[in-house]
Amino acid sequence: MGVVNVTPDSFSDGGEWFSPEAGVQHGLELLGEGADILDVGGESTRPGSARVPEEQELARVIPVISRLAAAGAVVSVDTTRASVAERAVAAGARIVNDVSGGLADPGMARAVAETGAAYVCMHWRGHADVMDSLEVYDDVVADVRDELAARLAALEADGVRREQVVLDPGLGFSKAGALNWPLLARLDALHALGRPVLVGASRKRFLGRLLATGHGDVAEPAPPLARDEATAAVSALAAATGAWAVRVHAARASRDAVRVAAAWAAGATPGGTDGEVDSS
Repeated sequence: MGVVNVTPDSFSDGGEWFSPEAGVQHGLELLGEGADILDVGGESTRPGSARVPEEQELARVIPVISRLAAAGAVVSVDTTRASVAERAVAAGARIVNDVSGGLADPGMARAVAETGAAYVCMHWRGHADVMDSLEVYDDVVADVRDELAARLAALEADGVRREQVVLDPGLGFSKAGALNWPLLARLDALHALGRPVLVGASRKRFLGRLLATGHGDVAEPAPPLARDEATAAVSALAAATGAWAVRVHAARASRDAVRVAAAWAAGATPGGTDGEVDSS
């Protein structure tokens, strides 16, 4: 899943693809690099960011979604608003990627049920301006699993079919640093809920902290663009443990990483490969 940020303030590439023309061109470039899905978002969820008006979000994403869908791309809309999800699906999006898991807008479940779109339900505790204050867990793996299980049950109660739902542990959301690693190491806990799992680690703060230069109070986190190699490593490991997809800003390196993971898994199966692995 390649990221198309149609925003001026994304933490990783804010403003670079802000115009509809630039967003469409970037989406096509990501397809050329091997992305299978394009995730178009018009509202930044970087730590501390403020919300944008609904009309502004629509104006940012709908032209890009319609043009990419018309070009044959499988498009996802990254939104927490039911109205934006509905308009995006009407414009050609086939997936709704909701970082709030339906908690930000009580109408989201109805919109997903009525459109029939696939729905990414992410673990979430609050909007970007308050999420860091909500990083309180007894056991981060068990707590995230249980909260996602509760969201899955609530979505089903509101008419969303279970087979529509993909789960996302919400790396970086109310999890600024080291708590992300147990979630990645225990993806099996989420797989046990019986739904596909999306992993979105790309360029996030916890990777910047891992790759920091210096020590102690003078340690300087690696900047977002210097985190792509680490992102690709996460992509390979996530794929090897059964992730449905990885959401990334730079598609080619992670596409190669996923292929390596597939070859590795096939090689572990007797007679699984003679050197040729399906790249799909």
